[in-house]
Amino acid sequence: LLRSNHEEAQMSRIYGFFDECKKRHSVHLWKHFCGTFNMMPVCALVNDKIFCVHGGISPELQHLDQIRDLERPSAVPESGLLCDLLWADPGSDRLGWGDNDRGVSVTFGADVAKDFVTKFNLELICRSHEVVEDGVAYFADW
Repeated sequence: LLRSNHEEAQMSRIYGFFDECKKRHSVHLWKHFCGTFNMMPVCALVNDKIFCVHGGISPELQHLDQIRDLERPSAVPESGLLCDLLWADPGSDRLGWGDNDRGVSVTFGADVAKDFVTKFNLELICRSHEVVEDGVAYFADW
């Protein structure tokens, strides 16, 4: 189970989780959930070949140990590695890194995704940040 951008105090308030906890149980319970969210892992590596993450990759990620070294518990910052892992999106019409229309984090082109997969000897980046019509979509052809 990996952390997403919604497993964060502010986002859980915006999207109704706070209200649901308060209505059915207590604000105290919501605070415990937020504490748990702040401890959740943000990435997983399956068989050393599949990089699983909610958002995407980051221009700050130079080695995978940086992910292991992320301090926990941690709230989601407005920028940086943790923010990008939870918020970054592929940009199908771009090369390189770019601004994200969400107003937070970055977008990355197919060239960046391919370089990332090659650099870390991976086969796939598996992300869950966007809903797609057929349930699965492939971003970059390599």
